[in-house]
Amino acid sequence: MEKLLSGLMVVFFILLLFPQKATSQHEIQYKQLIIRGVTLINGNGAPPIGPVDIVVENNIIKKITVVGYPGVKIDPENRPKLKTSGKELDATGMFLLPGFIDMHGHIGGEAQGADWEYVFKLWMAHGITTVREPSGRGLDYALDLKNKSAKNEIIAPRILAYAGFGSGSEIEITTEEQAREWVRENATKGADGIKFFGAEPHIMKAALEENKKLGLRSAMHHAQMSVARWNVLNSARSGLTSLEHWYGLPEALFNDRTVQNYPVDYNYNNEQDRFGEAGRLWKQAAAPYSDHWNKVMNELIELDFTLDPTFNIYEASRDLQRARRAEWHEDYTLPSLWNYYQPSKISHGSYWHFWGTEEEVAWKENYRLWMAFVNEYKNRGGRVTAGSDSGFIFQLYGFAYIRELELLREAGFHPLEVIRAATLNGAEALGMADIIGSVEVGKYADFVIVEENPLSNLKVLYGTGAIKLTEENEVVRVGGVKYTIKDGIIYDAKQLLKEVKMMVDEAKVKENFKLLQPGIKN
Repeated sequence: MEKLLSGLMVVFFILLLFPQKATSQHEIQYKQLIIRGVTLINGNGAPPIGPVDIVVENNIIKKITVVGYPGVKIDPENRPKLKTSGKELDATGMFLLPGFIDMHGHIGGEAQGADWEYVFKLWMAHGITTVREPSGRGLDYALDLKNKSAKNEIIAPRILAYAGFGSGSEIEITTEEQAREWVRENATKGADGIKFFGAEPHIMKAALEENKKLGLRSAMHHAQMSVARWNVLNSARSGLTSLEHWYGLPEALFNDRTVQNYPVDYNYNNEQDRFGEAGRLWKQAAAPYSDHWNKVMNELIELDFTLDPTFNIYEASRDLQRARRAEWHEDYTLPSLWNYYQPSKISHGSYWHFWGTEEEVAWKENYRLWMAFVNEYKNRGGRVTAGSDSGFIFQLYGFAYIRELELLREAGFHPLEVIRAATLNGAEALGMADIIGSVEVGKYADFVIVEENPLSNLKVLYGTGAIKLTEENEVVRVGGVKYTIKDGIIYDAKQLLKEVKMMVDEAKVKENFKLLQPGIKN
């Protein structure tokens, strides 16, 4: 007994000296889960309806029952019955949406010092339940995390892994047959698709056609080193399924030139040159609603082509101060990531060599023209999705995705169209609309639950919430995702954010770090 007491005392003092980390309190996948009294904002464009009870069994939506009317007490006799082994979640007065789909989500990066646990918790804390990973740390890395997520062994969204074209090849791909062989091998390894950056036209054509034949999907950032001979129309005609960002689109819209109007001293490896001139590109394209502009748009729509604009990732280009002063950096941005964002001639996306008013004015006009195309593309029936590309240019995982939704709204999307872009459109682009993307009987139980109406203010989806002045003249924060449900498992979104903050706080102590704005020494 004396030895036992002595041992317990040792454990007690260890706990005092080294307190244990708080861990996410999430539920299991219940045989039955009933979400009660919620207002449903679906991903199919339908207006909100509620209160409804949603019945889930083993991750499959079994019933969506309207149980009353706003402002009227619900009759308990009209509600689905809870089984003995079931779980009830009271969401009275709350709003439920399908789980968000990030169509361009990198799982951290070695240079940024951002590991998967940090990234995944930020994503899940913002309601993101599915992510398309467009190449990053390698296919094997992504597939390992994909499998662990599928088994719910880790806190993570569902992952679709796209390999970078040519990655892992022991030889440079120079022939059409080599391109086809790499595509076939990529499919055999279990990749969900391919991320392209550019190659010789005959190589691109062969790879895209082979990938399409295999039934896999694809994404492309039309890098400037190849875009003069291979723009978005060439890609879409050969089977590319989605455009990332906008590179390749203005080039397809040229009608008085064949290459961008580069200054004679331009150097692509100088990223201020690269992104500074990119901000002047849309003005060189055909005017909105002109014959050529319409012709390109209509052909892309006819090809069932998806635009994934990632507006947020370039927003610092039009307002650097806003992006670097975002309030979440203080609590949720890792020191290593903050350091990566600083002006650099080496770090990708840190092109603030002497960024100023002229560059920002050009980028504001660039956005106006870019948004006009994307909004009209949506209006004509084209598919537009939501992607973030976080981890660069002062954009933080999770938070940047919500900013993307705000920018779709700025482009002209109705709030319900924004939600559709974030949910069902993404599911369609991934070929997964039969199981995710909207709240329908037979689909998976992927949901976002928030206490405020996001249609009236998308800012309530930020982890930091939205600022509100009460009737008592008190300034408060409201919103932030309350629950993220993935595969029928309930996650406390606010607890996930607390754990991210703990990671950041620990890193700050370890590195003796203080967040300072660029150029300020102390």
